[in-house]
Amino acid sequence: MRRRGLITLALNAPEPDLPVAFSRDPEITRMDIWLDRLGAAHDGLRVVQLTDIHHSLFTPLEYVQRAVKLTNSLRPDVVALTGDYVTLSPDYIWPVARMLGKLRARLGVFAVLGNHDFKVDAVEMTGALKAQSIHMLRNQHFALRSRSSTLWMIGVDDLWSGDDDMAAALQSVPSRDPKILLCHNPMGIHRAAAYGIDFMISGHTHGGQVRLPVVGSVRGKSKLGERFVDGWNRLNGTQIYVSRGIGRSVVPLRLNCPPEIACFRLRRR
Repeated sequence: MRRRGLITLALNAPEPDLPVAFSRDPEITRMDIWLDRLGAAHDGLRVVQLTDIHHSLFTPLEYVQRAVKLTNSLRPDVVALTGDYVTLSPDYIWPVARMLGKLRARLGVFAVLGNHDFKVDAVEMTGALKAQSIHMLRNQHFALRSRSSTLWMIGVDDLWSGDDDMAAALQSVPSRDPKILLCHNPMGIHRAAAYGIDFMISGHTHGGQVRLPVVGSVRGKSKLGERFVDGWNRLNGTQIYVSRGIGRSVVPLRLNCPPEIACFRLRRR
């Protein structure tokens, strides 16, 4: 049931200048997301998610460049960036921000911060992405209006930072309108459901990053268990998608857990 209606396409044309370990392109996951409150003007809207880049020695800039090209090739209306752009060093902040500045989306690129961004330098990361005309949603919202329809992009700071504030992010947003929440950590699903979020987009888990037979995901498990580690799910009326992301952290490998770029087509039920 979790993957009902989901089609995954692997684009495996290696980039000649990439290291062998990164020769495989991220998989493109395509999925229709049906929303009861979506207005007719936003039916068919294409949202592409890029997450958990972790630019570092483990994820070179050339690989990020390839992911940006793949994202642009999907011709997104909206790009959703859900955190963890760098690992360990602030030296990686501006290079990855400038590369993400090459993303192209008809209605804009929107971003939230992840736990690694806070560990490195949240203020610097925010400024670097803003300098690339990326909409930073730090407990904030942005209205996508088309004719008589409004779709709200909501973003909260990472839960582990303690700076997340859903009430502030939703202040003055009409309860009747559809809402998409960018929240790095899928642990935010309970709060999202309590606030009536229609669709939540997350990362953080890397889909487990290393998956072993019988044991399952070695990394990325949350207090919610395997249910919100990877892919589509729902809690009450709130749908959630947890992307595997494209980068690596802690250990420089992925096993039985390929990198992913997710492409959602919003549909009016």
